[in-house]
Parts: sequence; C-alpha cells; structure tokens
Amino acid sequence: MLICETERLILRKFTLDDAPFIMTLLNSPTWIEFLGDRNIHTEEDAQLYLSNGPLASYAMRGFGLYLVALKDTNIPIGMSGLIKRDGLEHVDVGFALLPAYTGQGYAYEAAKAVLDYGYKTLHLPRIVAIARADNKHSVALLGKLGMKFSDNVMLVGIDQPMCLFK
Repeated sequence: MLICETERLILRKFTLDDAPFIMTLLNSPTWIEFLGDRNIHTEEDAQLYLSNGPLASYAMRGFGLYLVALKDTNIPIGMSGLIKRDGLEHVDVGFALLPAYTGQGYAYEAAKAVLDYGYKTLHLPRIVAIARADNKHSVALLGKLGMKFSDNVMLVGIDQPMCLFK
C-alpha cells in the first residue's frame, strides 16, 4: 500500500478504514473554501467518497489520491496524488492538508514526491495542476514545483474557471 516516502512523510493508498480521517479533511475550512463542500457528514459518506474516488481510480487507472501521514508517528495529515479529470488532457497533481499542518513544507514535500512517482514509476508523459486563482498558497506551491500558469479552464462539476498550470 506504500506508494512513496520522503524524509518526513509516507504516502500510501487509502482504505475504507480511513473514512474518519476523510470526514475531518473534507470538512476542514480550507477544503470547503477552495475545493467545495462534498457533503461528507457520516462515516458512510466518507466510505462512499473513498470507494467512488481514490479506490475506484486505483482499480481503473493504477493511481489516484493517496493518504499523507507523518513518517515518525503515522498520523494522517492530508492527501496528495494524481487525478485524471474529464476535460483535462493530462493527469493532474492534487494536494490538501489539514490546517494544523500547513505552512511547514509538507504540501511541497508530498506533491514533489507524487510528481516524482508519476514521472519515474508510472512513466506519465506530462503532469499538470489546477487551482483557483484566489488560492494563493496553492498557486505559490505550484510555482515552487516549477509549474507555470498556462490557461483558464472550465471543468465538469466546477462552477468557476480554474487556472491550469503546466
């Protein structure tokens, strides 16, 4: 289940047992502000999110979103991974952390590990990213990862244009 590890983090596939953590992450203020309310209010909702999202992606594509945990304590702090979205030609990298773990370099560390995994292990030809223009922290992180703004795109299920980074 381990996908990759860094100096401080491990990234592994989600399981249905991660439903309580998913409830916490997807209901955090920054998730709701920048990624939207997914209506995950019960452990069953969270298990459905996992089944229809990351677990289905692993089965269909061989990759998806992964749980990010602190290496020393195994405490889950967020998610990062690769997503193939309708409307985007290439796979995109995504990341989200619980608010208590932002501003410490964890998102960069996780996203960089996922990019390396995507290119070196999965041999993906190109990985892009999307972010809302007003999500300054994500936009800055994408720049730090070497990505540059390319275009604004409209995607299925998102009611506003997203910035595409390549």
